This record gives sequence, C-alpha cells and structure tokens, in this order.
Amino acid sequence: MSADATAPRAPIARKAEGADPYAWLQQRDTPEVLAYLTAENAYQEAQLADQAPLREQLFEEIKARILETDLSLPSPWGPYLYYTRTTAGDEYARHYRCPRPADDSNTVDESREELLLDPNELAKGGFLSLGAFSISPDHQRLAYSLDTTGDEIYTLYVKELADGAIEQLPFEDCDGSMTWANDNQTLFFAELDDTHRPHKLLRHRLGSGVVDAVHEETDGRFFLHCYRASSERQLILLLNSKTTSEAWVLDAEHPEQAFTCLAPRVEGHEYYPDHGQLEGQWRWFIRSNQDGINFALYQAVADVVPTREQWQLLVAHRDTVMLEGLTLNASALSLSLREGGLPIIEVHPQGLPAYRVELPDAAYSLYVQDSLEFVSPRIRLRYQSLNRPPQVRQLELANGAQQVLKETPVLGPFDPDAYVSQRLWATAADGTQVPISLVQRRTDVGKPVPLYLYGYGAYGESLDPWFSHARLSLLERGVAFAIAHVRGGGELGEAWYRAGKQEHKHNTFGDFIACAEHLIAQGVTRAEQLAISGGSAGGLLIGAVLNQRPELFKAAIAEVPFVDVLNTMLDPELPLTVTEYDEWGNPEEPEVYERIKAYAPYENVRAQAYPALLVIAGYNDSRVQYWEAAKWVARLRVTKSDDNPLLLKTEMGAGHGGMSGRYQGLRDLALEYAFVFNVLGVV
Repeated sequence: MSADATAPRAPIARKAEGADPYAWLQQRDTPEVLAYLTAENAYQEAQLADQAPLREQLFEEIKARILETDLSLPSPWGPYLYYTRTTAGDEYARHYRCPRPADDSNTVDESREELLLDPNELAKGGFLSLGAFSISPDHQRLAYSLDTTGDEIYTLYVKELADGAIEQLPFEDCDGSMTWANDNQTLFFAELDDTHRPHKLLRHRLGSGVVDAVHEETDGRFFLHCYRASSERQLILLLNSKTTSEAWVLDAEHPEQAFTCLAPRVEGHEYYPDHGQLEGQWRWFIRSNQDGINFALYQAVADVVPTREQWQLLVAHRDTVMLEGLTLNASALSLSLREGGLPIIEVHPQGLPAYRVELPDAAYSLYVQDSLEFVSPRIRLRYQSLNRPPQVRQLELANGAQQVLKETPVLGPFDPDAYVSQRLWATAADGTQVPISLVQRRTDVGKPVPLYLYGYGAYGESLDPWFSHARLSLLERGVAFAIAHVRGGGELGEAWYRAGKQEHKHNTFGDFIACAEHLIAQGVTRAEQLAISGGSAGGLLIGAVLNQRPELFKAAIAEVPFVDVLNTMLDPELPLTVTEYDEWGNPEEPEVYERIKAYAPYENVRAQAYPALLVIAGYNDSRVQYWEAAKWVARLRVTKSDDNPLLLKTEMGAGHGGMSGRYQGLRDLALEYAFVFNVLGVV
C-alpha cells in the first residue's frame, strides 16, 4: 500500500447512541451518509493509487485474450436466425436476426440482417441492464425491459419490428419480465410490491389502454413469475417460496380467460410443471418432491387441467440423484440431474433407450443452453471446466452424437493442458466430505503456491466449475484457484442444501474453513499465501470465517456482502426480508435470533487481527443494501487490532451485480486482482 504521508486517513464513522451505533449509515441520500461514502471511496483510491499501472496492465492483458468482435451462435426460430454481435470498444452486445437459410444451417446472411436492439445506444455511457428480450410468436414485435440504475426496477417497451416504432408502456415498479400470449397482442408482466417482491401479475392488450390484475400473491414469502411452456401452447404462472410452490395454467390461445390452478399449495410441496408431447399426445410433465426431497417426474394427459390425483409417475425419486430440471421437445425428454457433485444430462428419446451425455473432464459445468424449437431432433448444451473455455455442443437426441458448434476463443498463447483441474475432498468437523474444485499450472503441482479460494453456499445454488479469461492472469502468475463447494449450495443435491441453512448454517462456515485447512495440509498453499472471496450470501460466508479464523487467511474480498444479516432479517419492511425467512429463519423467534446473532459477521467483529480486506458495495443494490458493507467496515475500523488494509468501495451508480458494461467489469476484476497480488507479494 502507499506510504504517502499526505494520503487521506481512513475515515472513521461517528458512533451513535443505541444498540446499533452505525445505524445512521442507513439514512440513504442524506448529506452525511453521502459524504462518508465519498470519503471511503477517496481513501480506497488513494491507498490503491500505486497499483494503477498494474491494474491497467491486467485490464489490457485480460482484454487481449477476449475476441472483442464476435458473433454468438445463431438460434433458429421460425423464419429467422436470432443472434448477438459484440464489437470492439462497445460495452454491450447488439441483438440481430436474419432470414433462416434454406439449408437450415447456422450461416448468417449479413446483407439481410436486421438490428433489433442496440443497448450501447440506450445506455449512453451509464448503467444498463436488459431484463426481458421477448419476440412475439408472429415475429412482428419485440418486448423488452430496461433497468438504468441497478435497483432492478424496469421500464417496459414494445418495438414494432416492421417500422422500428417504440412504445414505452405506462407501468411502474415492474420486475422486468414480459410474456407473450399467442395472439401477439397480449402481454403478461409482474409488478413489484414495497419489499421489491413480484407480487401481482398484470395483463395488457396492446393499444387497448387497459391493464387487468390477473393474480395478486398476498403471502410475503412467495414470488410470482409467468412463462411460456415448452410447447408454446400454454402459459404458466408460478408462485413459489423457498419451500413451497403452486402453479396456475392458461391456454396461450385464449389469454382473455382466467388461469386455472394445477395443484393447490401444500406447505413443503414444491412442483414445477411444463407442457409437451409424448407418443403423439399432449401432456403435462410435473417435477415434484412429493415422494422425496430429490424430486421425481410425473405426467398427466393434457386434454383438461389434471388434478394432483391424476399425476402418473414417470421417473421415480432416487436417493442419490437430484432431479434439477427437465427439457421438453417433440423428440425427447432430457433430464438435468446432479449426482456425486456433478451435473448430468440424461436423455429419454421417444421409443429409444435412455442414455447419459458423455463428457471429457472430471469436474465441469453443464446445462441445456437452448432447447431450440419444440419440433427439433436436437438440443444445445453449454459445457466448460476450470481449464476449458465454454463450448456450445449440439446433441442429437436420438443417438447422443455431439458436435462442438462453437468454443469461446482465447486469444494469444493458451494451452488447456498446461493447467491441471482436480476434484479434492476435505473432511469437515462432523466427518462430512466436502468437494473442492482446483485448477493450477501443471508446473506448480506439488509445491505450495498463492491460492485464491472462492465460496458461496446458500439457496441451494450450485457453484459448478467455470472458465474465466480473467482468471488466466492469476494462473499465469502462479496463483492457483479453487472453489469450496460447501453445504448450503446444491452441488450434492437437496440434502446438501438443507444441511447448510436455518439451524445448520454453521456447517457452511465450518466446511469453508475445512477446505482451507485441507488445501494447506496437502501442501497446495500456505496461510500466508491464501486469499478468499465471496459475494452476496458468499460475502456473509467471508465475514463469518474471518471472525472465526482470521489467522487462516492473508487477504479477503467481499462483494455486496450480506454481513448485517441480523438487523436486516429483523426489518420486514426491507426488500426481500420476509421471503428470506425460509432460508435464514425469522429472528423474531428467540432461538432463531440467538442462532443468527452467533454467526452474523457485523455482530461478531472482535478485537483481533484481520487479514487485508477489500469490500465492494452497490449504492442502488436492492438485494443487499449498501449500508451492510459500510456498517461492517466502520465497526472493523475501530475494533480490529491490526494495521492491515481495510478498504470500502461503493459503486454509486450500480446495484447488486456491479457495473453493467463488459469493460467496466474487467476493470473491476483488475482492481481486485491487483489488490490480491499486492497483499500476497505476487510479482
């Protein structure tokens, strides 16, 4: 860090009377709060000023690996190919279409292409997030939504593709979703309530000036979402909390009618329907946990909306295999499974034996990227690993043949075999085996090296290994990268998730510490070479393990960290709090209060030495409010006993996902990497 005596000193937030001395930082937009955040940003910039050349070097080398001008793999739909194109210097990809070739190839005819949307023009240098991008079934209109602040509140638009005319729809507080009915005139979209929850489904017929409230969800735990079924013959309204769901369905040809409930909600029962075809007959397919936590698959004839008693078992529950999703088309049923910590695609072609998709790596990420049109003999998979760039693989459903249609290019010297990707297993305090995904240079295997350890562990989300152009800047400097697949995530199925939530949340933190200790014990790294990172609920993970075992780590990065979890969960007026009770518990209950208080990072800051810490917040973040990071840093400043760097950067024009442009994102990564390199002494 800079030793310049003239550099600003670390801002010290004033304390206030009361149980929460830094609660005043929650007074958004007040001069005092803005001045404090501005001072913290100035301090961060001054402390990292001497790293500016390194940051610029990192930015340029990361950018040099990326093919800045590129064309996405076109997706066929009806008479067109739809695709995006990135251009060097532009922050966002442009959206295009062109007529579909007679030979049904993926060849784009640039002379006949049509520009559908240019986010670069819409952003005008500021923040921009594209929500919906929905083409009407007759391909004549584009419905899209924009967030220009990062608060995840969207404005809705409809563009007439024949003449380019754009209409801004006169609706506020929208979640950004837009779903077409088959009349090409009716749109369904969701409205947010005061807690930022999609709670009301609205129906609007273009040109009518009329909007109808189709459904209002009054239970604050439930989110509302509308989507088209795979068959495109049905609309589905899904209402779901983190433990329970309920679905309503509507014939897409008759959007003026009312939705019909598929199965009334029962606490603890989760089910997710889709509509498709089997043996020439239209059917409902329902993924449900009524027979076990890993879900089973049911079917029901679709002539009428079936009752729950009419569901017929199609794929039974399996104790060691999680059924995460399904993909339907007229040729096959494809199941997205999870077994042994890995994603698996199991295909059931109509009239042929089932099979599993074969893949080359031991640890990887895999999912169905594009089911293409409903009547199609193939689907597209997206596949990648820690040392293999993303590939779009075309899968012939009948026989399992695969073809790599596109691999994300890595410019400059790059050999995936120069890096070793491994799956390791750490032993937690209760004996549970916790998976770790690790990648490093082949020449570094067998000796301790600097290591960047990432974790999340919440909401049942699976953190499968992914490739990163930017991460090569770590690996090429001899820094290994690892992911701790801790309990609370979904990597080993529903039981793995449940073992890291509510009263079992302590397992998430213990697992991460066990992974760090295992990597040190195996000689992969040393404590003085170990940097850790996590964002959102992963930021809570970072804050908790820093309080518990600060000596185990040299540096830490916490992005939009959920560190003030106790105070946030005590405030039901904040966005999303009530919906989070199923994940963390309701601290109005005394035993839950004590449980959360025991691990909440903000509450457990102690007078001890902490590693170097970089904290990132978004001022417009509606999921994790900016003040969580600000309050945590303020308490750390006056409590910790060391003089290691403690830096807070608040992105004043961004939300939960950080800055929106691709180059802006690379600069943010360059700042974080430079911080880690400086602390770990990486040349």
